[in-house]
Amino acid sequence: MLLIDGGKAPRGRHGWLRRIETLDPVRDHQHIHRITAGFEFPWDYTRALEFALFRTYCVPSISELLKRTGEFETRPQKRYDDTSLLMAELLEHGYDSPRGKESLRVVNRMHGKYEISNDDMRYVLSTFVYEPLDWIERYGWRPLHPHERLAAFHFYREVGVRMGIRDIPDDFQEFHRFKAAYERLHFRNTPEVHAVGVYTRDLFCSWFPAAVRPAVSVGVTAMLDPMMLSAFGFRAAPSWMRPVADRALGVRAHALRYFPRRAESASARDPRNRTYPGYPEGYRPSELGAEPLTRP
Repeated sequence: MLLIDGGKAPRGRHGWLRRIETLDPVRDHQHIHRITAGFEFPWDYTRALEFALFRTYCVPSISELLKRTGEFETRPQKRYDDTSLLMAELLEHGYDSPRGKESLRVVNRMHGKYEISNDDMRYVLSTFVYEPLDWIERYGWRPLHPHERLAAFHFYREVGVRMGIRDIPDDFQEFHRFKAAYERLHFRNTPEVHAVGVYTRDLFCSWFPAAVRPAVSVGVTAMLDPMMLSAFGFRAAPSWMRPVADRALGVRAHALRYFPRRAESASARDPRNRTYPGYPEGYRPSELGAEPLTRP
C-alpha cells in the first residue's frame, strides 16, 4: 500500500486538506491524489470516472472499436469492472509498486490487441484528469485545493507515459485545451456511438431495481451535456430534472461536511464490482481483463 506519512490519518474533518497543503503537487502527486480520490471524494471520483468513460464513447473511432470487439454488447459489467479496478490499483498502491506495474502490464496488454490511435489514447487520458475535477467542483463537499488539481494531472500524466502514450502536454492548461479541442473536432453521432451509448446507459440502469430503471435512464440522460446528447442521439431529459439532480447532489455535499474524516482509503473496494467478488482479497491485478474466473 502507498503510505502517507507512515499511514497515520490526521485529525478533524479538514485534516486531510491540511496534509495536502504541506505536500508538493509535483513531487508528492501520488500521495495527494490518493488522499483526494481514496479518502476525501471516493464516491465522487467513482461517479465522475463513470461519466468520463461514457464521454469518450462520443468519439466514433472509440465506439467503433468497442462495438467491433463485442465487449459492450456481451460483457459490459466485466469491462467496466476491469477498467475501474485497474485504475484503483494504480491509485491505491502507486504506479511503480509491484501491483501497480502488474496493473499497467494488464492495461497495455488489453490495449495492445487493437489498433488505437495515440490521439484517442491521449484524449481518454485527459478525461480521467479533468472530468473528476469538474464533477467535484460542482458536487464536492469542499472545494478542491490547487495542489489536488495539479496532482491529478501529474498522476495521470505519469500513468500515460508508462502506457506508452506520446506527446502528453506537460502543462495543466495545455492538456485541458487539447481535450476541449478534440471533443469539438471528433464528437459526432454514428450508429456505433449510439449503440455503445445505449449499452452503457443500460449498464448504469442495471445497478438498480427493475421498477426504477426507467427513471434512472432519464436521470442519466439529464446528467449529459448537449455535446454528449447530440453525439449519442439521445432525447433530452425534461428540463426540470437536471436542476433537481443538482440540488440533490448539493444536499449530499452539504451533509458530508459534518461527517468525520475517512480514516481508510475506499479505492479498489467498489460495491458495484460484480465480476470479482470480494476484490481485492484473493486477487492479483493480472487476473483482471482475463476470462471470468470460477471461484469456490
